[in-house]
Amino acid sequence: MGMITVKQLGKAYRQYPGRWARLAEWLTPGNRSRHQLTWVLQDISFNVSPGEAVGIIGINGAGKSTLLKLITGTTQPTTGSVSMQGRVAALLELGIGFHPDFTGRQNAIMAGQLLGLSTDEMTTLMPDIEAFAEIGDYIDQPVRVYSSGMQMRLAFSVATAVRPDILIVDEALSVGDAYFQHKSFDRIREFRKQGTTLLIVSHDKQAIQSMCDRAILLDNGRLALEGEPESVMDYYNAMLADRQNQTVSQVPLESGKVQTISGTGEAVVSDITLLDESGQRIEVVGVGQLVTLQVEVKINAFIEKLVFGYGIKDRLGQVIFGVNTDITGQVLNDILADSKVRFNVKFPMNLGAGTYSIQTALVSTDTHLDNNYEWRDLALIFNVVNINKPNFSGVAWIDSRISIEQI
Repeated sequence: MGMITVKQLGKAYRQYPGRWARLAEWLTPGNRSRHQLTWVLQDISFNVSPGEAVGIIGINGAGKSTLLKLITGTTQPTTGSVSMQGRVAALLELGIGFHPDFTGRQNAIMAGQLLGLSTDEMTTLMPDIEAFAEIGDYIDQPVRVYSSGMQMRLAFSVATAVRPDILIVDEALSVGDAYFQHKSFDRIREFRKQGTTLLIVSHDKQAIQSMCDRAILLDNGRLALEGEPESVMDYYNAMLADRQNQTVSQVPLESGKVQTISGTGEAVVSDITLLDESGQRIEVVGVGQLVTLQVEVKINAFIEKLVFGYGIKDRLGQVIFGVNTDITGQVLNDILADSKVRFNVKFPMNLGAGTYSIQTALVSTDTHLDNNYEWRDLALIFNVVNINKPNFSGVAWIDSRISIEQI
């Protein structure tokens, strides 16, 4: 079984004031230092248990790729240590290790040998690798004629030809087409069922929340947050907004989940509820039942332009529907301080049985990246039950009719 242990890991690069400073440092008696250290990672510690899936997220430049290089040993740490138990397969930079003048088949065999497989084993595995990669006759063409997507297909197929104890995946999968991405994630999920430990870097919120048991947020080279994927992704989403005069807070709820609230506070949600057709507050909704989402907003300062948005998220925190008043053409203008606005959203609850949540947004445009007055995740949690509909699978209730003709 695969296990990863990272202790106080750090990486710094030497920065010299001029081109002759490096030589002077080498030649000066007493090894006088003429450089400064630029840290890209500092004091990173975490464990990944056997069979666990952990996602690493963060904005560009946060240190995600550097961390994976340190873990896989392609870069040496300045401080700290990494230890791994089990056979490791890593898919980092696209096509890393591929020689452009060799064919895909030759590169695949060499890549397999680097993973510890013999030539005979690779020869046996090649038909499966070719079938999974689906690059056809290009397998015997030089890699220099490959597209980036074809390189990713071949690299992933080789790295996962034999189920590893530890699978480490960087953003390389984002290069491929949608079909191969689905195919790749299906293989990763199958490996997970068989006990493979997974460490994945991705900006794909759905991938992190659907596949991972835990998420780690990196910010400016440091571990900013670690925990359940939904709460970490919510915090990350809040970080992406303009930070000027904005606060971000996380509040534990009675359900055990963590609510993230961010914004300037110029407008805030003061009350939110679901109402049935008689106007009564409800927490349990029947499949297909007509409901009204009622959101009351308190205005704390004059607002030139107000856009209200909401989203419905499933139990994993993935948004299954969302819309806002910018899209519907109902933007409010010139709202006075110390006033209140009530938004009523009426819709049939055409969802499958399960637990869902509402997220709300009070902004000035169709995103929360400018003038984020308040973004509130887990603003409301409710349950959907199937009372009077035929049994069905999935998160959406589609009132379908099947007709049959014998021909």
